[in-house]
Amino acid sequence: MPTQPVSAVRGVKICGLTEEAGFDACLTHGADWVGFVFFDRSPRCVTPAQAKILSARHTGGPKRVGLFVHPDDDTLARVLDGVSLDVLQIYASFERAAEVHARFGVPIWLSQPVSVREDLPAQCPAAVARVLIEPKPPASATRPGGNAQQLNWELTHGWKPAFPWMLAGGLNPDNVAQAVAITGAPAVDVSSGVESAPGIKSPDAIARFIQNARSVSFSA
Repeated sequence: MPTQPVSAVRGVKICGLTEEAGFDACLTHGADWVGFVFFDRSPRCVTPAQAKILSARHTGGPKRVGLFVHPDDDTLARVLDGVSLDVLQIYASFERAAEVHARFGVPIWLSQPVSVREDLPAQCPAAVARVLIEPKPPASATRPGGNAQQLNWELTHGWKPAFPWMLAGGLNPDNVAQAVAITGAPAVDVSSGVESAPGIKSPDAIARFIQNARSVSFSA
């Protein structure tokens, strides 16, 4: 089967931004989304005020994504009152995602932890704009998400969802090209994989990650 370049359409999200150098690197190197974590167990957690200060460094540019773990409406309202967000990325059920979308009218991304092929969703409710595919956290984990674990990318072989999705978990500048070549992911998400220390992004790693994510052709 011939290969087809998709670098022009592959999206890149850099998540867990806490400081100026990382945010500026996302702008310089053309990230599509920047993520702010509003979950206090994360070393990348920021307040709405901190996120607003970072976001105000540049109008326009990457869309701003807020990450929440089983948030209640009061939490979401408080954060949205403090900083403008283009997307709400949540850990919750499909039903709760629909409720949040109906309440706030902001595009919803829903995280979908996967350990076996049967965990890959076959459908996606209209209220969910994108599904994030990432590894299920280990039993000892204190927070959801990839926890720097790498998904078994072969699980996605032959999976051709009709809805937008994004690959996350254990990605870094050295493996993202292989990941998108195997999975055909239309978008990728990274946090710890481009850090020099927890919560501190490496501008060089961000540059290399974005370049490598967009440099691959794969079988469509």
